[in-house]
Amino acid sequence: MEWQELTDLTHGRPFVVERVRLADSGVVVEGRFEPPQLAQLSVNDQVFVAAFVRAHGSIKEMERIFGISYPTVKSRLNRIAEQLDFVDSDPAPTGADVIERLRRGEIDVEQALAELEKR
Repeated sequence: MEWQELTDLTHGRPFVVERVRLADSGVVVEGRFEPPQLAQLSVNDQVFVAAFVRAHGSIKEMERIFGISYPTVKSRLNRIAEQLDFVDSDPAPTGADVIERLRRGEIDVEQALAELEKR
């Protein structure tokens, strides 16, 4: 089954995958797996996101491809973005990270304590 078929079947309702089979080896893994966030979008939103990526984030290109206005592109991107959790690209350092930086002499004890207190 393709993601599009699964998305059509679920009508945007949340779903969980409970069995995965690796095609090349036949190994089966059972458990509770959440599908990727993008797979949880409607088919139309998946197509829109794929087109946006292929257009290298160009809103002008999206206007041309879909025949819609700039505000419509922005509105749709904002609506899709609200459905996605964003990965923190600058997460707080772990205690182990702080200790390692202290060990390497990159920070002093006071800086290490300050970083650990922020967490």
